[in-house]
Order: sequence, then structure tokens, then C-alpha cells
Amino acid sequence: MSGRIIGRRIVRFDTIGSTMDEAARLGDNGEPEGTIVTTAEQTAGRGRAGRAWLAPPRTALLCSVLLRPRVPPTRLPVLSLVIGVATAEAIEATTGLGCRLKWPNDIWLGPDDAARKVSGILVTSRLTAHGIAYAVAGIGINLNARPNALPPGATSLLAETGTRTEPETLLPILVDRLRHAYHDYIVTEGFPNLDRWRQRAALLGERVSIQDVGTNQTGTVAGIDDDGALLLADASGRTRRIIAGELTRGPRLLPLA
Repeated sequence: MSGRIIGRRIVRFDTIGSTMDEAARLGDNGEPEGTIVTTAEQTAGRGRAGRAWLAPPRTALLCSVLLRPRVPPTRLPVLSLVIGVATAEAIEATTGLGCRLKWPNDIWLGPDDAARKVSGILVTSRLTAHGIAYAVAGIGINLNARPNALPPGATSLLAETGTRTEPETLLPILVDRLRHAYHDYIVTEGFPNLDRWRQRAALLGERVSIQDVGTNQTGTVAGIDDDGALLLADASGRTRRIIAGELTRGPRLLPLA
């Protein structure tokens, strides 16, 4: 089973700048796929758009997975969604809480109108003329940070449940979910069924803005397609495919007088 290679080797640190940087270094040096880099403390982690993801000791599960998927590079955007579903399932199995998935890579807890981010996914890759050399899937889950220590719009498993979750408890569950998800991704050659993502989709039917490289598009979230692109409906009912961008709520329509 192709997914079983995930977690065969786990490289653990007490503190590190970025697990993604270390996983990429291993990838450049020929490390087999499936290796996981994890740390108790991260001092120079990053999320989308270059945002910092810092975590004091044992307040988060921080790990990066080195993968070498034999799929066309055009199928890499789907990998981020697949990793997101696996992470959501691990959180749900550990806490009993229901997760929502915000395109393309955030995991929320709570209903859309009061949802807070508990986890983020970032997938980077190195490509060659022959295809994908490797991909690194960085995963961060807020575990034990108290509400007053979290940035606006964020939450943690402790804040939601009142109970500490140790990284050593959640990591094996996450590895198990990742193995199944990656197996499906590989055997379908990068075309897995995305219904489990759709079942957790956040902001369906809501107006959002998408910013990307100086452009701004607005519309109503209509779902995702099988390539992982966001489907955005405009006022005329026309649907556009959005393959990249930063999604924010709004602008909201003003009620008619």
C-alpha cells in the first residue's frame, strides 16, 4: 500500500526554525518519501502569503511530510485538499469536534458565522524537467494555546474542549489518516474523490473576495471542482474557476431598504 511509507521515519526536534525547511533539505539530499519532520517548538515557521507560524513548546502539532508523488504537476493543487481532509479527520477522531474546510488550506472549528482557524496546511514542491522531484506538506494544528495567547480569528483544541491534547497523542492518528489519503491520491493518479472535502466545505453560498497577484475577484462560493479549483458564481450566475488566491469573507451585500 503506497500510503504506508508515511511515517516510517520520523525526525524529531525539540526546537527548529521550520519543519518545512528541514523536510525540503532532506528532499534535496535524496531522502525517501514518507519521512516526517516534527518539532515541539517552531521559531521561523510560515503559512500562506509568507505569514509567520510560530509556536511555543508543546502548544501545537507541527510537522512536515516529504512526498514524491508520481503524478503530473498539474495534480499538486489537489494534494493540499487531500492533506486537509486527513488532518480534519484526525482532529475529529481525537476530539469529537466537527471541522470545516476553508479553501484552499485552512481548517476551522465552529459554524461559518463564528468559525475560528485551528489548523493550516501548506504544500510546496520542487519541480524538474521530468516532473515532481518532491513535495513538502506542512501541517500545523493549534493544540494547547490559551485563548488570550492566540491571534484574532484563531482557536486551539484546548480552547474548544477545555482539555489538553499532547502532540504524541494526535500524531499517530494523523499519520494513519495521511496514509489512507495519500494511498487514494496515488492509486487514482492524482484524481481522488473529493466528496469528503465537499462535505466539510465552509462558506458555501456566501460572498467572498479572492485576492491574487494584484487582482481581486468577488462572488458566491459554489464549491470546488475535481481539480480542486474554487467555483465562484457571479451575480449573473456565471461560474468562474479560481485556482489560486487568498480568500476572505465579503464584501457583504447591503439589505434592500
